[in-house]
Amino acid sequence: MASHRKWSPTGTRIAGIRTPALATAALTSVALLSQTANAAPSADSKPSIEEVEKKVDDLYHQAEAATEKYNATREKTAQQRKRVDSLLDDVAQRTEKLNTARDELGSFAAAQYRTGASAPDTATLLLADNPQDYFDQTQLMDRLTSRQKVAVDDYITEQAATTKKRAEASQSLQTLTTTQSALRTSKADVQRKLAEARDLLSKLTAEEKARLAAIEKKKQEAADRKAAELAQQQAAAEKKAQEAAAQQQTTTGTTATTGTTGSSATDSSYTAKADKALAFARAQVGKPYVWGATGPGSYDCSGLTQAAWKAAGVDLPRTTWDQVNVGTTVPLSDIKPGDLVFFYDDISHVGLYIGNGMMIHAPKPGAYVREESIFYGGESIIHSVVRPA
Repeated sequence: MASHRKWSPTGTRIAGIRTPALATAALTSVALLSQTANAAPSADSKPSIEEVEKKVDDLYHQAEAATEKYNATREKTAQQRKRVDSLLDDVAQRTEKLNTARDELGSFAAAQYRTGASAPDTATLLLADNPQDYFDQTQLMDRLTSRQKVAVDDYITEQAATTKKRAEASQSLQTLTTTQSALRTSKADVQRKLAEARDLLSKLTAEEKARLAAIEKKKQEAADRKAAELAQQQAAAEKKAQEAAAQQQTTTGTTATTGTTGSSATDSSYTAKADKALAFARAQVGKPYVWGATGPGSYDCSGLTQAAWKAAGVDLPRTTWDQVNVGTTVPLSDIKPGDLVFFYDDISHVGLYIGNGMMIHAPKPGAYVREESIFYGGESIIHSVVRPA
C-alpha cells in the first residue's frame, strides 16, 4: 500500500537548515539509488548456507511428493494395460466366433443356391451395418430353417458384442495413452527437482559443505532428544498403567482380566506381525533410496513400508496417500513398534516405527535406508500415525 504523505513546502530541512529544491532532488536521487541497491542484490551474491539447506530440503520434499504421484500413476498405468490386454483378447476371440458365424451363413447361402432357392446377398450381408434389418427387409428369415435361424441369431449377437468390445478397447487404449503421458510427466518432474537440488549442492565450497553438515548434525541431535523424551513419556505411562492394574488386583484380590482377553489377543497378534515387518525392515538398512523402487535392492519410502508389511502377511497399497487410509489412526502418544508414521501435510513420506521415538525409513535420494528419529524434521511435520493391522 502506498504511504500517505502530508504536504510540505519545497525544500527539506536538515539540522534546522532549509535546503534549496535542487539539493533536495539530489538527496532524493541518492536515497532512491540506495534503496534500489538494497532491494536488488548483485548477481554475484550467494544465498546463505541456511537458505541453501532449506531450499534443498524443500526440493527433496517436492521430489518425494512427485515420486508418490509417479507411483500412483504407474499403478494406474499397469492396471489400465491389463484391462486393454484383456479387452483385446476378448475382441480377438469374439472376432473368431463372428468369422465362424459368417462362414456358416455362407454355407447356407451356397446350399440354397445349389437347390435353386434364392440366395441371400452374402456380400451385402457381411457389410451391413445392421444385419437384423437386412434379414427383415429381404424377408429371408421366413425362408430359413430353425438351424439357420439359430446361426443368424448367433451372428447378429456376436457382431453386436464384438462392436461393443472394440469400442471399449479403443477407449481403454486412449486412456492408457493418457496415463502413460502422465507417467512421463511425473517422472520428469521428479528428475527436475533432484537435478536442481544436486546443482545447488554442487556449487558449495568445502567450507560451506562443512557448515551444512554442522547444521544437519544439530538438527539430528535435537531430533534425538525429542525421541528420548517420547520414549520416557511412554515408559512413564506404561509404569503408571501397571501400577494401576496392581492396585486394582490388591483391592479386589483377583486379577482383572474380564473384558480384556480380546484386547490382549489383538495386541499379541499385532505384535507378532509387527515383529516380522520390523525384522524385514532392519535387514534393508544400508540399501539405497531410489525413487519408484520397491526392492529388493533399493526402495523409496512407501516401497519399503509396503515390502516390510508384506513380509508379515499384510498387503498395503503402493503409495503413502493410500497407505495412510489402511488400518487405524492412533495418537502419537500411543505409537507402537510396527506403526506407520506419515509426514507433511501432503502425506508424501512414511516411516516404520521401531520404538523409543525411532523409525526405519528410506529418507531421500542420495541417502540409504536407516534408523532415525521420527522428529528428524521437527514434530510439526508429523501428519499422523497409523496401525496397519
